[in-house]
Amino acid sequence: MRILHAGNFGSRAKGAFLHSVAAKLSRGLIRAGHHVVDFSDRDVARAATPFGARKLGVLGANRALTRLAHDMRPDLLVLGHADTIAAGTVAALRKAMPALRVLQWNVDPVFEPGNLARLRAKLDVVDATLVSCAGEALAPLRRPGMRLGFLPNPVDVSVETGQAHLRAVLPFDLFYACGHPARPLRSVCGQTIDMEQLLASLTRSLPALRLRLAGLFGQPHVYGHAYQAALAETAIGLNVSRRNDVALYSSDRLAQMAGNGLAILMDRATGYGQLFGPAEMAFFSSLDDLAAQTRKLVADPAWRCAVAAAGRARYHALFNETAVARYLVEVACNAHDPKNYAWPTLVA
Repeated sequence: MRILHAGNFGSRAKGAFLHSVAAKLSRGLIRAGHHVVDFSDRDVARAATPFGARKLGVLGANRALTRLAHDMRPDLLVLGHADTIAAGTVAALRKAMPALRVLQWNVDPVFEPGNLARLRAKLDVVDATLVSCAGEALAPLRRPGMRLGFLPNPVDVSVETGQAHLRAVLPFDLFYACGHPARPLRSVCGQTIDMEQLLASLTRSLPALRLRLAGLFGQPHVYGHAYQAALAETAIGLNVSRRNDVALYSSDRLAQMAGNGLAILMDRATGYGQLFGPAEMAFFSSLDDLAAQTRKLVADPAWRCAVAAAGRARYHALFNETAVARYLVEVACNAHDPKNYAWPTLVA
């Protein structure tokens, strides 16, 4: 297929977007045999005005996408967080090219009103919507005739190159990164909590725990190569997203940590225990359980390496960029068979 993929490919993004989901999906589509043209909507919008202001260049970005689509005549238009592209532009392309299929994907929290509004803005002009959560959390996005379902956070062996699972001795025990520890408070094990408080509680239980933190306790955020290096030198990844009680929701950090060979610690309420066994990821149901699981992994490097290696292997098997890209195309073309996937696929 000829595929036009519009999204944030991030020439000006923090860390050069080395772990970008959009770029992983495009590579997966290419590796699956498709002809893919990337359209970085934000960059085009900035370039459309002499002031470099994205908001002032929205009209120019929509015109540029229209020209490109008419030139290449894609079979599939994929929209990934392409917020500068208007629903009217997509509708006009569909009218001009009746065979065109359109899918939008999104890996931001669907429970955030702003993100939900952005997704809803294009529901009437797309054939399918895929979001990084599953189940009833997707109910506000249902539309008659539109396919709706879960999008796994993809991993790419050419991006997640760390091999922490092969190293019994590493500089750090536990990695956690956070945009802001208290805005909003995280939902963990059924309670809302400031992540600095959670980590302080964890270190009281394990005083010798060597933390590699970003965005907490005054530690700077890390991006790009520095972020990749931080993952590669840490044994365990604490995967706590903004909410941990939404089916299969996680930030894309899960793919980055699992792909780099970190043993994953995750709230059982996420539902990932349906896809990964206790020998592949460490799940906890309370803060005391979190401390106990952490203690076990730190005290037994051989066990930690085994869990990390098994989790990494399964994550790559399930959610590699090519498998996720093939799934995306099948959903867009109404040709997917849920029996071919270990994860829950569509809810509508």
